[in-house]
Amino acid sequence: MIGQKTLHSFFSAAPAKKRSRSPEPGGDAEVSVAKKAKAAGDESGETSALSPQQLERIRKNKEAARQRLAERNVPPGFGESWRRQLAAEFSKPYFIELMAFVAEERKRYTVYPPPEQVFTWTQMCDIRDVKVVILGQDPYHGPKQAHGLCFSVQKPVPPPPSLENIYRELSTDIEDFTHPGHGDLTGWAKQGVLLLNAVLTVRAHQATSHKERGWEQFTDVVVSWLNKNLHGLVFMLWGAYAQKKGSSIDRKRHHVLQTVHPSPLSVNRGFFGCRHFSKTNELLKKSGKKPIDWRAL
Repeated sequence: MIGQKTLHSFFSAAPAKKRSRSPEPGGDAEVSVAKKAKAAGDESGETSALSPQQLERIRKNKEAARQRLAERNVPPGFGESWRRQLAAEFSKPYFIELMAFVAEERKRYTVYPPPEQVFTWTQMCDIRDVKVVILGQDPYHGPKQAHGLCFSVQKPVPPPPSLENIYRELSTDIEDFTHPGHGDLTGWAKQGVLLLNAVLTVRAHQATSHKERGWEQFTDVVVSWLNKNLHGLVFMLWGAYAQKKGSSIDRKRHHVLQTVHPSPLSVNRGFFGCRHFSKTNELLKKSGKKPIDWRAL
């Protein structure tokens, strides 16, 4: 995780250099010369003297600088295939501010999940191997619960009520499914089930304490990339929050299954009996994809 001091020093202006030097091709000096030439040309009514080759070099240098900045800001534990597609976000002001906020929170409070597990969802499978997306809202805020997969908890923590209800629905929907005796859903994630919360960190014992700090914007980008670059995904949207986050999904390109949240407060209003797990496998088969073995936990 990048420290706030590092981020500030990285983006502060470099001190002016007294010694002059010859401009390097496509470098800052050449860009400065180009600006002066353009200004002079504007005043005299002449066009810029930059050649197409010089403009191309400048463009490539700017792109390389953006890439270096993104690489420098890659969070720890971010899966390689996901990094290649999402790295442009890491150099954007909102993400830099978000990382600084989380780093400061960790200095003052206990924050879940630990840094190396915030992006567990990027480590389970290649970004192009995602087949199913289940959207959550906020990480669990109790000790040793959250580990970077929505609805999932680490062993030996008992499954929370919502996950117990998911297991109950699975027991009536999927033949031979039995309660695994734990709440770790890594077995699904490795098969291409993206278990993504909208917000990826939380202060201990304070639900939604990290909302509206930038995580929602970042996870919107993740959903948008999947929506635009993959085909035939099955999105499970449980509850109003997930349905709103998934409202932009192209339903001609992907499959969307909606029902209420599996929370005890709403589970009896449509989650029990929704058969989303068997329906998902039927849709995957029609798309020529291998179904999920929901029992492999």
